[in-house]
Amino acid sequence: MMISSFAKKNLFLSCYFALFGLLAQAKAQNSTYFNPVLPGWHSDPSCAVVDDVFYCVTSTFISFPGLPIYASKDLIDWKLVSHAWNRESQLPGASWGTPDQQNGMYAATIRYHDDQFFVICQYLNAPEGNIGVIFKSSDPFSNSAWSDPVRFKPSNIDPDLFWDDDGKVYSVMAGITLQEIDLETGDLSQPPLSVWNGTGGTYPEGPHLYKKDNWYYLMIAEGGTELNHSITIARSRNIGGPYDSYANNPILTARGTDGYFQTVGHGDLFQDQKGKWWGMCLSTRSGPDWTIYPMGREAVLFPATWNKDEWPILQKVEGRMNGWHLPPRSRDVAGTGPFNDDPDRYDFPLHSSIPANLVYWRVPRQGSFSISSNGLLVVPSRSNLTGVIPASDSDDALALNGRRGLSFIGRRQTHTIFDYAVDLSFSPKEIDQEAGVTIFLTQFNHVDLGLVLLEQNNTANSSLFLRFRTISGGSTADSSLTPLPERWGHGPLRLEIQAPNATHFTLSAMPASEPQKRITVGAASGSLLSGNTGPFTGSLLGIFATCNGAGNEDSCPEGGNAYFQRWRYTGIAQYISNDTAIPT
Repeated sequence: MMISSFAKKNLFLSCYFALFGLLAQAKAQNSTYFNPVLPGWHSDPSCAVVDDVFYCVTSTFISFPGLPIYASKDLIDWKLVSHAWNRESQLPGASWGTPDQQNGMYAATIRYHDDQFFVICQYLNAPEGNIGVIFKSSDPFSNSAWSDPVRFKPSNIDPDLFWDDDGKVYSVMAGITLQEIDLETGDLSQPPLSVWNGTGGTYPEGPHLYKKDNWYYLMIAEGGTELNHSITIARSRNIGGPYDSYANNPILTARGTDGYFQTVGHGDLFQDQKGKWWGMCLSTRSGPDWTIYPMGREAVLFPATWNKDEWPILQKVEGRMNGWHLPPRSRDVAGTGPFNDDPDRYDFPLHSSIPANLVYWRVPRQGSFSISSNGLLVVPSRSNLTGVIPASDSDDALALNGRRGLSFIGRRQTHTIFDYAVDLSFSPKEIDQEAGVTIFLTQFNHVDLGLVLLEQNNTANSSLFLRFRTISGGSTADSSLTPLPERWGHGPLRLEIQAPNATHFTLSAMPASEPQKRITVGAASGSLLSGNTGPFTGSLLGIFATCNGAGNEDSCPEGGNAYFQRWRYTGIAQYISNDTAIPT
């Protein structure tokens, strides 16, 4: 199931001509672009516009750093410029004290007011309960410029932020409730004022409040974040209501359709420099069968028409979109992070920094990751990627289940068809020391290829094996061991993950110096990385090191450090429908 050079060439040509045909069909339109504009796991987008730059933030749950800030001048090319939550001291102890895989930073809102950016969010299930947080910055291109958060006690999830003409500041939350908020102290007016219940769909949430033509418009998500997801709207002449529901709700949804883009909902609206309205929301590329969508919920862009005193009209989300004239293409965006669609070419030279688009699962243990003269050094964690779940909350138990930090780092899968490979230098000394690559959804759903030292045939002798393993729901679904070929020698090993099509992954190994000796060790369906224990997240491609439970407290036996070099991620094609792909 490997992608040959010939197959890649044919795929590229077929994608190219499909793209050419699509552009020709749309020649008469104002502009044509392709969704998703923020591919990969980018759920619950919220956006703001300052001068000629658009800014968006998305949900991150327990991955860290969290709340990425993307900037764009053209709405198509999005550069990662910072993370609002980027250091442990901003929320000390919250990450390691959070028990579940789908907790953490939910559905932020980004706004700009009086020369300052604000990101308001709620961190779910920290040790002290849910924490409302307001991060502030006068420079969104710098991690260090984001403040420690002003904390507040939220009445519900998904807080919005709105400044009225009289200077009062409000937050609307799921439910749908309205409160005044003090941005310096976090104090909320009491009790929360219930202003709208939506149209009857489940989970009215993700609210955003806008004022236009002396109307207050309240736009929310309804129907849950699955196939019944939708966007609905109401309005009032008074901020406190009553709010009248639009007769033609929902104003955007994919429910009941056979479209490739499903679960459309949870959106935000904003204007470009010419006064044209746009929106961003989440969607999954799954079709109505909703079984294979490893990138999870992605951010899509749609044009909107919002005439005076009228309700907004939102264009249906599809892979190919025609709409307002887009700003000219430009990558002239400040900041040092990568653009989301860019390939990774990381060699980890000494004194360099860990690339900004790489994330951890929870805050990592101090000293677990560093740049050495031999590349990226990863000190193993006692917990493997799954961990065990002991009944107690002792430090030892928490280290074994991953809550004391996994030795895992990865990047979002951002293309349907891709190549990802990294070189591993690893000389384990103790049985069960392991390092490798993974496609990771949560600790309970991932696909791994590791180099591991194991006893041989129940003897005192030990040998190196390539271990392929799929984990589904926390249990091993498939596992195989392949002895490391002696003819490969003792040099670095290249481990590779490929998506040869829209439905499967293959995992391969080879000597780094002789890639023609590649062997495919295993394959897995994308359904394993879709939904399951990670309904809110998407697949991360990355590396890990573990001693698989040996050692004590937070420490593994010595001799299991892993060194990674030549990290490469190349996007090849992006599917915009069940049968149409565009080249990267």
